[in-house]
Parts: sequence; structure tokens; C-alpha cells
Amino acid sequence: MISSSSSSRPDVECHPVTPDRWPDLETLFGPRGATGGCWCMYWRLPRAQFSAQKGKGTKAALQHLVESGEIVGLLAYAQGQPVGWCAVAPRESYPVLERSRILKRVDAAPVWSVVCFFVSKAFRGKGVTTVLLQAAVEYAREHGARIVEGYPIEPKTPRIPTVFAWTGLASAFQQAGFVEVERRSDTRPVMRYMIIDR
Repeated sequence: MISSSSSSRPDVECHPVTPDRWPDLETLFGPRGATGGCWCMYWRLPRAQFSAQKGKGTKAALQHLVESGEIVGLLAYAQGQPVGWCAVAPRESYPVLERSRILKRVDAAPVWSVVCFFVSKAFRGKGVTTVLLQAAVEYAREHGARIVEGYPIEPKTPRIPTVFAWTGLASAFQQAGFVEVERRSDTRPVMRYMIIDR
């Protein structure tokens, strides 16, 4: 789908998660289910349900979405191995995001949302997130999107534990061409990429 390589970035290509790629997502997320058994269902399930299902339940829920053909996100591959994940879908796919006070809608425009990343330890800090963002924009454009939105963090300290950066860093979004459009929290900008027809 989208590939990228440079002297500082590994050769990476990205593909939508389809049922035949589910084993690759399992491999990437590992036995812990990405971050603490979330299986990237944090924004999709009501809080009580998410907490009760975390682990096997959230894995089954995500697998059901993938097998039903629903858009869930993209996988990044390096040398044929899955090394990164990005959740991207129309914003209404994420009911918890819709109820967020800090990340509430900027306006009534329809948007696609990039809500989560997971990169294998060996590939962190190598630009995989930026490649995934570029692929997410292209994928959303192919499906009719005109605005792609993200909700990264902009930490006040130079380095933060990876577990706290699962929505992405503002710097990666900037590198991918996103611009800040709203900020209701010191560390949580809302950023957008405006798609122009080519």
C-alpha cells in the first residue's frame, strides 16, 4: 500500500488488516495483547465492558470485527514481518471518543480518526509511526475521507514511557503533515490532515 525507506528509517510497507492478516496482528500484539490486554478496543467499548473483557474478551471482540470485514486499521511490515499497528476508521466507530470532553468533535465535518499505535520494541524510534500515519491518510482518502484527525500527546518532558504514548506523539503527526486545530488540554492537541483531491 504505502512503503517508505531512508537512511534513518527501515524499509516499511503498510497494509489494511483483513481476515487473512489476523495472525500477523496476533503476532505483533503478542500474548499481552499490545498494551495490557487492550487489543485496541479501548475507544470502541464502554469503559465497564472494556475493563470486564480486557484480555481474551477484547481479543475476541477485535477478531470479530476483522472477520466481519469492518475497517480496524493498518499493519506495518518490515522484511515481511509485522512491526507496527495503527487504528484508523471513521470517527463514529469509536463511541468512547465521541463521549470524550477533551477530544470532543471540533465541528460537524465528517472525519476519520487515528486513535492508536503499537510498534514492536525493536522498531520504536525509527519512524514507523510516521509511515503508518501517511498510510492511514492514503487509506482514508481511498475510502472517501476528506479529513483525517488524530489525538496525540505532546509531553512536557522529552522522553516518556511508551505505554503513555499509544495515541502517538504530536511530533510524528507533524512530520506526517498534520496540523493542530484545537487544544483543550496542555498535552492533548487535536490534529488534522486535510485531504486535497489529486
